Amino acid sequence: MKRSEQDKAEGTADKIKGKAKEVTGKVTNDRETEAEGRLDQAKGSTKKAKGDLKDAVKSGTK
Repeated sequence: MKRSEQDKAEGTADKIKGKAKEVTGKVTNDRETEAEGRLDQAKGSTKKAKGDLKDAVKSGTK
């Protein structure tokens, strides 16, 4: 798997994991878990954007 694809896959996984944590935190009224979920989602978005940027740079150099 190319590194850009791996970044995108990891980013998507982090976003899914984060959303699950956020919902769990809301349901259990656990603000810390809810905040961790939002942080994981942000981390996932960043990783996915990194993968997209790598693809864009690679496309521009061809």
